[in-house]
Amino acid sequence: MTTDSTARRNVLVLVAAQAILGAQLPMIFTIAGLAGSSLAPNKCWATLPITMMVIGSMLTATPLSALMQRFGRRAGFFFGAAGGAVGAAIGAYGLSTGSFVIFCIGALCSGIYMSANGFYRFAATDTASESFRPKAISWVMAGGLLSAVVGPQLVKVTADAMAVPFLGAYLAVIVLNVAGSALFLALRIPTVAARVAGAPVGRSRSELLRNPTILVAMICATVSYALMNLVMTSSPLAVVGCGFDKGDAADVVTAHVLAMYAPSFFTGHLIARFGTERIIALGLTILAGAGAVAMAGVQLENFFIALILLGLGWNFGFIGATTMLTSAQRPEERGRLQGLNDLVVFGGVTMASFSSGGLMNCAGGSVQAGWQMVNLAMLPFLILAGGALIWLWLRPQELRS
Repeated sequence: MTTDSTARRNVLVLVAAQAILGAQLPMIFTIAGLAGSSLAPNKCWATLPITMMVIGSMLTATPLSALMQRFGRRAGFFFGAAGGAVGAAIGAYGLSTGSFVIFCIGALCSGIYMSANGFYRFAATDTASESFRPKAISWVMAGGLLSAVVGPQLVKVTADAMAVPFLGAYLAVIVLNVAGSALFLALRIPTVAARVAGAPVGRSRSELLRNPTILVAMICATVSYALMNLVMTSSPLAVVGCGFDKGDAADVVTAHVLAMYAPSFFTGHLIARFGTERIIALGLTILAGAGAVAMAGVQLENFFIALILLGLGWNFGFIGATTMLTSAQRPEERGRLQGLNDLVVFGGVTMASFSSGGLMNCAGGSVQAGWQMVNLAMLPFLILAGGALIWLWLRPQELRS
């Protein structure tokens, strides 16, 4: 029987991986849209590289989950780091040759790492007791604090370090993946035993989707992540388009990613005390506040406050929904449910990131009008997630499973 001493060891490894390898995500989100804007034949496609990365994540979520189910978490995480390194190398080649198509192919491959990164939070629960599970998830997410600092600061150092803009940043991403992957050697998570004849197989995907708790958890996770991505993807373009420089854009992203992960030190405790539904509701409310601040003006302080609120709302909404999901799964369903969940989540994120560039650059006559449209687009999805949460809240406990 596993103990929380093993779980705590694994959490430390995953926190370090989140901090080091995870730094590539804020790096790419900071520069991919700007690089895409300079390479794309039409500025409406500026955020397509970020969309391609999310598509890569969506397409590999289910295969990666199956890989981990069969060969263990370590194999899946090594594969993810390899995908991140290959994607960065292809992206660097696309930058050096001025090819938008090749740059987008590199972003698609980078999505393999993004998908693997999403499974860190699930891996933290594999050896954890029920009481330690929400804390394990939130501590792993807290590892993003260092990545929030390291990533954008690396952008500042490397973005203009070479003759080709942003090339140095993509070379740095290769180094992060190669060096950071050694951490996974220290993981101690047993592979799920092969199923024997007569052993329970768990519910099918359609049965899982008919479970009210699982369904609402997926909706809230998808809305939280997709809306965060929708606004964050366009924020560097909006900051620079409103007269500020790339350093300001990097600082705004730093503040945002810090806000995404800083609450993780106590989110697990809040969930344990107040319950997942209340914490998710708080997250959705804060996301709405982020949109309101962003629409109130385009001064630098508006960008900072809006993106900080965006990060806080994502933290409560996404960690709360992840905890809700894991509480409703059975051991034999782990691979099936987690892969299905991330397929749905990153499907929503794909649509959000694809829409972000079009709303930002083509939905209004100015940068300011485009930024307003990006934030206004949050409203119907917040209503959807809030309504789903209220529906679950009002159901008797015995009808939730």
